[in-house]
Amino acid sequence: MAKSKEKQQKNELLFNKQKYLLMITGLIIIAIGFLLMVGGGTDDPNKFSYEIFSFRRITLAPLLLLLGFAIQIYVILSKNKTRETDSSK
Repeated sequence: MAKSKEKQQKNELLFNKQKYLLMITGLIIIAIGFLLMVGGGTDDPNKFSYEIFSFRRITLAPLLLLLGFAIQIYVILSKNKTRETDSSK
């Protein structure tokens, strides 16, 4: 009987489907945040471009990064409801 419990625990995933979807969503939001930060430079080193100080790069992209990382932290730290009920038996 102990071996069958060990086999069930080995085959069980760490997160459920909803948590994996949230984790993928967080990763996509983080990727979008990094993509929004890209660019803004000039080809001519003698010219200064104020494009690097745009709302998109200074405000929107870091907020998306924080949101994505907050989602990741939530997914990792929240308890899995199905694991709680299984472990209480």
